[in-house]
Amino acid sequence: MNLIIEGAVSTKENKQTILNLLKHAATWLKDDGVDHWRVWLNPTEERLNWMEEGLNKGQFYLLYTTEKDLIGMYRLMYEDELYWGKTEDKAAYVHSLVVKNNFKGQGVGTKVLERIEKDLINKNFDFFRLDCNGENTKLCAYYEKAGFKKVGEIKMPHSLNFLYEKKLN
Repeated sequence: MNLIIEGAVSTKENKQTILNLLKHAATWLKDDGVDHWRVWLNPTEERLNWMEEGLNKGQFYLLYTTEKDLIGMYRLMYEDELYWGKTEDKAAYVHSLVVKNNFKGQGVGTKVLERIEKDLINKNFDFFRLDCNGENTKLCAYYEKAGFKKVGEIKMPHSLNFLYEKKLN
């Protein structure tokens, strides 16, 4: 399957699509026994503001097949003080990587992470970082298999998150 990663997503055109994908992922995770995305089932104003901020900064990307079927999305940030604190590192952070159920198991997430990594290397970034709920052992193992190393933990109001990074240069 060939992936198309659409450029930065505009607020008015894709806001509902982003929200629907987040709700889709929250439902799937809940059904799989991981409940930390439950906030997206009925998002608070704080969560909606987080999403709106990312949309306004052009940080959300939509994923499509070459046939224009929507596969999923992710948010790419170049600073993340909430999870990683203030840092001078040249790093990029992925949040909210979502792949729709009918595309799971086809290597989409791996292809997306590899494509982002390649782009970051070409832009001379030093680190590729992400986090996940420490109770989501499947996702933790997935990131570790993809070459990310656990470098810390952070207690958030909704979960204990593990911090992962991959050194690029």
